[in-house]
Amino acid sequence: MLLSPFEWTIAKRYLLPGKGEAFIALVASISIGVVMLSVAMLVIVMSVMNGFRAELLDKIVGLNGHAIVQAYGGRLDDWENVLEEVRATPGVVDASPLIEQPLLTSFNGRVEAVLVRGNTDQDIAELGSKVVAGDIARLQAGTNTVAIGSRLAQNIGATVGDTITIINPQGRSTPFGTVPRQVGYTIGAIFEVGIYDYDGSFVVMPMADAQTLLLIGDTVGMIEVTVTDPDEVETILAPVQESLAGRAIVSDWKTINASLFEALQVERVAMAFALSFMVLVAAFNILSSLVMLVRAKTRDIAIMRTMGATRKSLLKIFVTTGFTVGAIGTIAGLILGAVVLFFRQPIVEFIGAVTGQDLWDPQVRFLSTLPARANPVEIALIVLLALALSFLATLYPALKASSTDPVQVLRYE
Repeated sequence: MLLSPFEWTIAKRYLLPGKGEAFIALVASISIGVVMLSVAMLVIVMSVMNGFRAELLDKIVGLNGHAIVQAYGGRLDDWENVLEEVRATPGVVDASPLIEQPLLTSFNGRVEAVLVRGNTDQDIAELGSKVVAGDIARLQAGTNTVAIGSRLAQNIGATVGDTITIINPQGRSTPFGTVPRQVGYTIGAIFEVGIYDYDGSFVVMPMADAQTLLLIGDTVGMIEVTVTDPDEVETILAPVQESLAGRAIVSDWKTINASLFEALQVERVAMAFALSFMVLVAAFNILSSLVMLVRAKTRDIAIMRTMGATRKSLLKIFVTTGFTVGAIGTIAGLILGAVVLFFRQPIVEFIGAVTGQDLWDPQVRFLSTLPARANPVEIALIVLLALALSFLATLYPALKASSTDPVQVLRYE
C-alpha cells in the first residue's frame, strides 16, 4: 500500500503527536511497549522450549545414540553379525556395541548406585570433549582405569588418581554362598555431560574390562545406533526390527524418553497458545489508541475532506499509523528477546542471587544451564502474527475516520 507525499506527511504527523496531545502519545507508547513485550515473551519462551528439546536430544544421543538394539535376556551373543547387519542398513550413520549394567561403587566408606558402561575405544575417545579433569586416553583395556561423572565424583568425594571399588553381586560361588565380586579401578578422567542423572551415575570403562567385571565373556548387552535423521529413526530401523524379531528389540530415543519429550511438547504448545493472547491484547491497545486519535482529529479529518482528501487516503493514513506502531513494537520485541536470550544465564543467576533461591536446580531441570535455540520459522510466524493482528486492529478506526462526514463536523465550527 503505497502512500502519496501528502498521505505520508499526515501519517508521520499523527505518529508524533504534538505537545498538546501528550495523552495520545502516552497511549501509543504503551501500545508499542505491549507489542514489544508480547513478541519478546513469545520469542524467549519458544526458544527456551526448543533449546530444552534440542539439548536433551543432543546430550542423550551423545551417550545412547538415536536407538539401541537390545537382546532379550540382556546378552547379545551373535552381536558381531547383528552389528554388521545394522551398519549395512540404509540411513544408519554408525553403530557400536555397548555394555550397560547397574552396580554399586564404594570409596572411603561411601556407597553409590552407578551405571557401568563398557564402550569401544572410539566411543571413549568421543567422550574426550566432555572431560573436565584427567585424561580420557588413560582408559585402556587391562589397566583397570575408568572415567566417572562429575556429580558422582562430588558425591563420593573422589578425584583423578583415586581408586574406587565396583561391586558386582554376581560374584564367585563358595561353600558359604555367592561372594560379590569387588574390583578396584583407578579414576583416569572425570567428565560432565550436562545431564544431572548421567553425571551422577555413569562409570565408563573399556569394553573388555566391563566383560571381565560382569563375567559375560565375549558378549555385549546392546548395540547403539546413530541415524541420519533422528525424527525418522523408526522408519530407518524398521528392517532391523523385522529381521531381529524374537531375538532382540529396537528401542529409539522417542520410546526410551517418551514421557520427557511428550511433556516438553505439550508444555511448548500450551505456552505458545497462552502467550499468543498477549499479542491479541497488544492489538487491542493499538485499536484503542487509534480510536482516541481519530476522535481527537475529527476536525482535522473534516478539513482534509473539504480540501479534497479522499476516503481512501484517510483509510491509508490511519492504517499506516496503526500498523507502524505494531511494526515498531515487533522489531523492538525481537531485539529485546535476542538480548534476553543472549544474557539468559547471567539473568537467571542474578535473580537467584537477589531472591536467595536456586532457580536452576539441575536435579530438577536435568540440564546444568538454561538452554535456548531460536527457530527461524517460529520467529517468522510470531512476527507475522503480531503484524497481522496490528493490521486488523487498524481497520475499524481507519474505516471510522474515512467515513467522517465533514458537513456534520464543521456545522458548528
